[in-house]
Amino acid sequence: MEKSFVMIDAGFLSKVSYRLGDSHYYKYDLLKFSKRLCGKQECIFKKLFFYNAPPFQNFHPTNEERKRKMDYDSFIQKLRRNPEEVIIREGRCQRLRSNDGKYIFKQKGVDTLLTMDLMSLPFENNNVKQVILIATDSDFVPIIKRLRKLGIKVILYTYFDRDRRSIFSTSTQLLHSVDKYVKLTKLDFEDCQLF
Repeated sequence: MEKSFVMIDAGFLSKVSYRLGDSHYYKYDLLKFSKRLCGKQECIFKKLFFYNAPPFQNFHPTNEERKRKMDYDSFIQKLRRNPEEVIIREGRCQRLRSNDGKYIFKQKGVDTLLTMDLMSLPFENNNVKQVILIATDSDFVPIIKRLRKLGIKVILYTYFDRDRRSIFSTSTQLLHSVDKYVKLTKLDFEDCQLF
């Protein structure tokens, strides 16, 4: 059986959790979740790469911002207890004002970190010949094609619908660039739920 890295875009996975959880986020064991996906693909879990951005903090944070940051820090601290199995990469969160005056929040640098790790994979981990990628961004297509040319199998776990205006509109170019794609389901989260 092949060894496999699991590489997760946390912002995307969070949105999927919310959608499949019927407008509630699933509370689940992320490491167990990653290992379960490897088991479904009949490969050996090697390591989880988790890409995220800490929540936005104003210069004078509100109580809500403080609580969100404390919850995030607690979650990340738990993941860091397994340094042999988990690598955490953090970008940053940017707050922008939309045309209607509301704030929107965007992760910055996360996709770049993920791409850098994908690029270095064949050179730094020659015993790993497979990646399970949880993402939806078609910007990964060139690096996925490069990895496949170098003999690394890429399995995409994603979630999509057919509405082009949806946040879950996934490029067919991305779906066709990988060796295999699998649509995430409620069961993927429910089997790893924390109670």
